[in-house]
Amino acid sequence: MQRHLMKPLLRAIPLAVLLAGCTESAPLAPSFDGVAPEFDRSHAAVDDVTVLNWNLYIGADVDVVIGALASPDPTDDLPALLAAIATLRETDFPSRAAAIADAIERARPEVVGLQEVWTIDIDLRPLGLALEVDLDFLAILESALAARGLDYDVAAIVTNVEAAPIPGAVLVVDHDAILVDPHRVAVSSRVAQNYVTNLGPVAPGVTLVRGFVGITGTIGGQSYAFFNTHLEPNLTGLDLTTLRAAQAGELLLAVGAAPRAILMGDFNDVPGSLMHHVLAGGGFADMWAALRSRAPGLTCCHVEDLSNRRATFAERIDYVFARGIGRAPRELVGEIRRLGDAPADRVPGPEHPLWPSDHAGLLARLLAPRP
Repeated sequence: MQRHLMKPLLRAIPLAVLLAGCTESAPLAPSFDGVAPEFDRSHAAVDDVTVLNWNLYIGADVDVVIGALASPDPTDDLPALLAAIATLRETDFPSRAAAIADAIERARPEVVGLQEVWTIDIDLRPLGLALEVDLDFLAILESALAARGLDYDVAAIVTNVEAAPIPGAVLVVDHDAILVDPHRVAVSSRVAQNYVTNLGPVAPGVTLVRGFVGITGTIGGQSYAFFNTHLEPNLTGLDLTTLRAAQAGELLLAVGAAPRAILMGDFNDVPGSLMHHVLAGGGFADMWAALRSRAPGLTCCHVEDLSNRRATFAERIDYVFARGIGRAPRELVGEIRRLGDAPADRVPGPEHPLWPSDHAGLLARLLAPRP
């Protein structure tokens, strides 16, 4: 999501981190004919690995609130907060969580990567306003999954952005998480870590921190590394391309030499960007570019209140990257498609139909030859 309105200072970025795994000459993943091939499950020497990536979206343009907090005018803080709360109620996460749970039920991925997994605790009664909001996105989604008879465990979770602009009255905390089907994925290790390169404090009570989660999981007798992240978006008047590349470099260092690895997340940058080249230099192929080169694959964003009738996506910033999965280092066989981009994906909301998120989800299936 790229809706920040603040102008904080960018801290120095370690050059060594930025350059980790980056080679300008590294080719992007090869293009196929744009048609997602069918899997030959009769072949005993291959594994079918399915992952789902989705940014859940908090449900309002909170960057407007942060912008108001960062401004020198104290009179704009409460109106911005109240407007965001109104939109948050309009975009009703429990309804959207049901749509996401339905998508998971249909796809049955082994691994799910989620960004913007928020906990929201707002109680404005100390300010004389009878207004409370209590939302735990992870608990709500887990309940929706359980209602469908689905068993997914939280394999790893990291705390990122924390905002407490009104102590005792407003607290919102952002997480990234990986869920797994424990019946098909045996998790042997996990990591949850914040990046060294972050913006930090940007307004009173608001700190912007990003991180990643990763697991090593065994599927079909083979070991895979799965990582999930949400890189920092641009700010108005400040291009954070270099910061995102540095964060991508740190992610590569965390992945290390894992021979079979899948990265997913909201990378907040477009194909061909410095971030994209950093990951390509680390041996990772962009699944969409590899398998659907003739389709733009835009993933962001629906309008703030999710009321648009058709997708309004303008950029591709959500990805699934893979390394060591194909028969050759950069050859991938499988399919990838968007979820939450067709009008039929909308669900009833309090005031109008809602998209599951302001981002599209990405469902990726890989045919992985066994060693």
